[in-house]
Amino acid sequence: MVKPRLKRYGAKRRAVYRIVAIDSQFRREGKAIQEIGFYDPQKEQTRLDIRAIQFFLERGAKTTETVCDISKRAKLFDQANT
Repeated sequence: MVKPRLKRYGAKRRAVYRIVAIDSQFRREGKAIQEIGFYDPQKEQTRLDIRAIQFFLERGAKTTETVCDISKRAKLFDQANT
């Protein structure tokens, strides 16, 4: 099963995350199918590829709780319905 989830980058105490679509059986830093976003918790920056996320969700992907929260804060689902 494919899941959109966080992939950690950055130095110690300066974590930056990429939101990637990855097979759920792969480890966190494993080979991703596609990069679909970016999240920097320190600067509160978020960049999401809405089309790519919708593509995977339509095909049965289930997001992790963290990615779901980030999407809600970015109002992804409000933008998708308009």
